[in-house]
Amino acid sequence: MHRSSAAVVLARQLRSRGFSSSSTSGGGGGGGGDGKIVASVLFERLPVVVPKIDPVVYAFQEFSFRWRQQFRKEYPEAFLKKSEARGQGEYQMDYQPAPRITEADKNSDTKSLQRALDRRLYLLLHGPAYGSPGGQPCWHFPEKIYESEDTLRLCAEAALKSVIGDLSHTYFVGNAPMGHIVVQPTESNPDPLKRFFFKSQVIAANKFNIGKCDDFAWVTKDELLEYFPEHAEYLNKMIIS
Repeated sequence: MHRSSAAVVLARQLRSRGFSSSSTSGGGGGGGGDGKIVASVLFERLPVVVPKIDPVVYAFQEFSFRWRQQFRKEYPEAFLKKSEARGQGEYQMDYQPAPRITEADKNSDTKSLQRALDRRLYLLLHGPAYGSPGGQPCWHFPEKIYESEDTLRLCAEAALKSVIGDLSHTYFVGNAPMGHIVVQPTESNPDPLKRFFFKSQVIAANKFNIGKCDDFAWVTKDELLEYFPEHAEYLNKMIIS
């Protein structure tokens, strides 16, 4: 009797559970009793060149090299001459590395992906955004309110596609969001807002035709935090570098 009654109670609890954004009889799509849900995309370009070594790491590597040199094996002079001669020929090319500082860096061109090559860049848009104070245009990530998509990631993909037009040069990292922020209701926005962040990366592309905004910018993490001072502490923890 105890087992059967417990099973009935468990079945009732499972039936009563639902998605937090499920529509009620008086609400629209994605706007349940807990407020609206927005999928935002953290669209990043990975570093193009190897970042500079930290001075502390460089000092340790230098110390390790000098320590190993004490126990190095000395090779015969004839062997060293043969190794130096190897690889020399008509096919040999003089290699000159590309400059780390580009014209976009010199001109502070935040619309170019050819800047801060040793850092990650993130796409920001300027224009109307969900939850902005008074509905005024502001800087924000590509975003879309959750409506009838099967998953929240599909909503995030639709948000990014509406901005760049094509997802063939993008890669979404995982199906789950990397974090979320709850925007409390205000006089201008009486409904609470839950913003979920999804990470997507640039794949084999140097330029995108950005649309659906007044302006856009590719910024580093340090620059990004200056755009969102009220959420800087949280974004600093969510974004690795």
